[in-house]
Amino acid sequence: MVENGLDCGVAFDGDADRCLAVDEKGQEIDGDKIIAILTKYLKDTGALAGNTAVVTVMSNLGFMQYMKETLGVNIATTAVGDRYVLEEMRQSGYSIGGEQSGHVILLDHSTTGDGELTALMLLGILAKCGCKMSALAGVYDKYPQVMLNIEATPAQKATYKEDEYIAGFIESQQQGLMGAGRVLVRVSGTEPYIRVMVEGKDYNAISRAAERIAQMIEKRK
Repeated sequence: MVENGLDCGVAFDGDADRCLAVDEKGQEIDGDKIIAILTKYLKDTGALAGNTAVVTVMSNLGFMQYMKETLGVNIATTAVGDRYVLEEMRQSGYSIGGEQSGHVILLDHSTTGDGELTALMLLGILAKCGCKMSALAGVYDKYPQVMLNIEATPAQKATYKEDEYIAGFIESQQQGLMGAGRVLVRVSGTEPYIRVMVEGKDYNAISRAAERIAQMIEKRK
């Protein structure tokens, strides 16, 4: 991208249902930022059904604040997985939803994530705006995120939430962020892990919180 002076680059996963991008500076544009760009375009053109975008609990706090406070767009939040996003979109009649990982569903055009469609929409917006991709994608700053994986058996994945000590410890770490971050602990649906995600403005604080939670879960397995 940078060496050749290109405006934008896109990348797809193996079956092309996910799309990520990079701007002219070589900076990554993740699914949250793509959804933000597309949502603004849909709102500006009167095509944003219900003035709402559907995302998962993994979407960044910076994204959430931008959507609500700057765009004035409502957010519907689901569990991780594009099937849950699609389910909410269909039930409520919303036109856009997706995941930080690059799944973007545009229900007026498709009932599943379509990386090529997402890329075409993104590039079309870039062509119309006459600006740099970095300007389109730079409308908000991402909060730092720390994600850790704890190996767990199916039984451990099923029962860790029942441990009141772990639940209390997670809550104490959430409170320790003083409203400037959040803690999300969940099981992976596809891999043998319990996943810990902490995000907030202070990277050192969220790193400590994530490590403490991971260590506690490891000890209590």
